[in-house]
Amino acid sequence: MALMITDECINCDVCEPECPNEAIYLGKEIYEIDPKRCTECVGHFDEPQCVQVCPVACIPVNPDFVEDRETLWQKFRRLQAEAQQAQAVKATAAGKPAG
Repeated sequence: MALMITDECINCDVCEPECPNEAIYLGKEIYEIDPKRCTECVGHFDEPQCVQVCPVACIPVNPDFVEDRETLWQKFRRLQAEAQQAQAVKATAAGKPAG
């Protein structure tokens, strides 16, 4: 399950830097979570870090994106592979060996 930020968000800015998948971003009015990037911190931490630091408890499970732990793990692995590929492309463009 991906998480979501409700309109109770006070834009305190504490959740965004805690997300290891860079799934949290500032929307038009409040912070939002990209469900394609949110793994509920599976693969990184035991608990979702944004939920842990939110002072107003406005980050519930998004009912539109129900995923089991295995699906979240697969999403984590896909995001990691994409990040490694992006690093390799960047290193190649800079003339450095990847890795």
